[in-house]
Amino acid sequence: MSTPPLDRRDFLRVSGLAGGAFMLGFYLSKGADSATAAETIGASATGDFSPNAFIKISADGTVTLVAKNSEIGQGIKTSLPMILAEELDADWKSVRIEQADFNEAAYGIQYTGGSHSIWRNWQPLREAGATARLMLVTAAAQTWNVPASECSTERGVVHHAASKRSLMYGELAAKAAALPVPKKEDLRLKNPKDFKLIGTRLGGVDNLAIVTGQPLFGLDQKRPGMLVAVFVKARVFGAKFRSANTDRVKAMPGVHAVFVVEGNVTPADGLLPGVAIVAENTWAAFKAKQALQISWDESATAEQSSESYAAQAAKLAAEPGRVTRNDGDVDAAFASAAKRVEATYAYPFLAHATLEPQNCTAHWQGDHIEFWAPAQMPGVGRTLVAKTLGLAEDKVTIHITRIGGGFGRRLKADYMVEAAWISKAVNAPVKLVWTREDDVQHDFYRRGGHHFVKAALDAQGRITAWWDHQLPYSANPAAGIDPEEFPANFFPNFRRSKSNIPSSVPGGAWRAPGDNADAWVFLSFLDECAHAAGRDMLELCLEVLGPDRLIGAQDAGGDLPFNTARMKHVLKLATEKSGWGRKLPTGQGMGLAFYYSHFGYVAEVAQVTVTSDGTLKVNQVTAAVDVGPIVNRSGAEAQIQGGIIDGLSAAWLQEITIEHGRVAQGNFGDYPLLRLPDVPQVEIHFVESDNIPTGLGEPGLPPLAPAVTNAIFAATGKRIRQLPLSKQDLRPA
Repeated sequence: MSTPPLDRRDFLRVSGLAGGAFMLGFYLSKGADSATAAETIGASATGDFSPNAFIKISADGTVTLVAKNSEIGQGIKTSLPMILAEELDADWKSVRIEQADFNEAAYGIQYTGGSHSIWRNWQPLREAGATARLMLVTAAAQTWNVPASECSTERGVVHHAASKRSLMYGELAAKAAALPVPKKEDLRLKNPKDFKLIGTRLGGVDNLAIVTGQPLFGLDQKRPGMLVAVFVKARVFGAKFRSANTDRVKAMPGVHAVFVVEGNVTPADGLLPGVAIVAENTWAAFKAKQALQISWDESATAEQSSESYAAQAAKLAAEPGRVTRNDGDVDAAFASAAKRVEATYAYPFLAHATLEPQNCTAHWQGDHIEFWAPAQMPGVGRTLVAKTLGLAEDKVTIHITRIGGGFGRRLKADYMVEAAWISKAVNAPVKLVWTREDDVQHDFYRRGGHHFVKAALDAQGRITAWWDHQLPYSANPAAGIDPEEFPANFFPNFRRSKSNIPSSVPGGAWRAPGDNADAWVFLSFLDECAHAAGRDMLELCLEVLGPDRLIGAQDAGGDLPFNTARMKHVLKLATEKSGWGRKLPTGQGMGLAFYYSHFGYVAEVAQVTVTSDGTLKVNQVTAAVDVGPIVNRSGAEAQIQGGIIDGLSAAWLQEITIEHGRVAQGNFGDYPLLRLPDVPQVEIHFVESDNIPTGLGEPGLPPLAPAVTNAIFAATGKRIRQLPLSKQDLRPA
């Protein structure tokens, strides 16, 4: 659905509402950046508010702010309203937060991913809050017959200091609603030094509801007459249904219906072949699933395995691959090099392992369908469901629930399509529930792959050439690394090439897509170069980054250039705070890494201990982070801590292996998460620069793995070039 361009002077319009309330609404246009346009959101004649109003002030002083993006634990249901409340000068104690339903006609893009939520909404939400504040001040000034310039606001109250008069926002709501919207140029955004809410620590707005067991998540949903469904798909990717003991399963207690779903093996995120079981409750559905016996026509994917992928990679290593970038004269630089450094790195598929397995509640209602969905990208779900069921998209209604973890998994909508098909088949509301095994074995995985990396060093230990040959496990010719990705643009002689290893395993975005593996390869190899040159890693990193400058222009999509000054600053801060360079006891080591990910600048120093028998302990991680101003300090710290823990969990413990075309792992017993005793002490230092704030969900993860493996080398003299760490011999060399 497209949104029409609007004049910037029409940024906001306000509707007067019956009942003495003031409502201010706008939408963010698709692809919008900080210069977002907006459109009127109306209200009914009775004073009821449409669900797509961002700000509503009631006569009793209650301020209702609507959160448009999906909350997946990253805190935006708290931080986005904080931006509104700051410029509105609302009393946070009087603020109520409502989760928006999916309505892109009102809100613009409602996807949650890529650490974009704060970045894309910062300026528009500030302007929305400032507009409402100015209108309330104008209403008070007119009431007192004084200049608006003599009035001030604080915690939901307009003050006139000269006459010592004040009015609460609720008392001004009706009058403010009748005023014309001020022009954009008349707005006065707060000076950041005057912020009272932004930059403070606030608990999540859902915290109390979560700890008291309120039904916020997808799995919590209940509807009148609701049935529970499971959907059984083939373990081998691309297999087709042959037969099943459906009659026996239909006869089991509590089973309502059993359907064979013909489906289609492509696209992988559509409706796959399988068997749907619908029951009165979850227990009955799961028991029936255990009794189901299915025969499949296995596809050619059954011949694929992790071993076959690795064997193909070894053969392709000697080939140059398809060159995607070639700067300078790489061959000449290698021919004249004083020293060459070469290494091979390998990393596995990874599953998302969200603590809340995939689920969705759907209710087919004759000619339309209604969802209660934990979706990161509900628009994708709407389109896919409409196509599958043959509906117009406006016949699909989506209520966004809180999400128990996403990490990119819920950018896909396969579980929504399954729930939709089953609900239509039984003509009743249905909650589809995946088991943990379903979740692990039917994911859209972080791609596994290999990198063959070479560097040329001159007599002074400077890197004069770099060649990276990437081999991702993918059937998609476009899969792989962006030619512009670091360290492109940082060496005069640079080559990037790629050779795909065909794989039918479905891939998808996994926290810090691309960067989560590439950072480990590039910063580990940079540490190898530093060691080969006899140089300090910090010194080499600063040399590679070079003078202060911007790398890459801001493009039409709003992507921001790499600012080397900001990266050098976090490198210096992280090493200073960690005590980089100090002498450590035998068996201990420190490792340094940095990365520019999703517009965030992060440097991390890991300090580890490795005993003589190879037991690893990650003692501490010191992180320096520059993502501009911090909105909610408590939430920001949680995101960096979470990224570090998630990154360590993946690098140390996790891998998805393919055997006979299917995932070998099934639950946390063989796909473990990091346990509390293994979580390191995490020390975070934020650099609150004047740049527009960007996201925190992803940037903290990429530097973690190389910082740890570089620290292991410092402690043991052993290079780690394959993950996970749990499969490597870490005993000192």
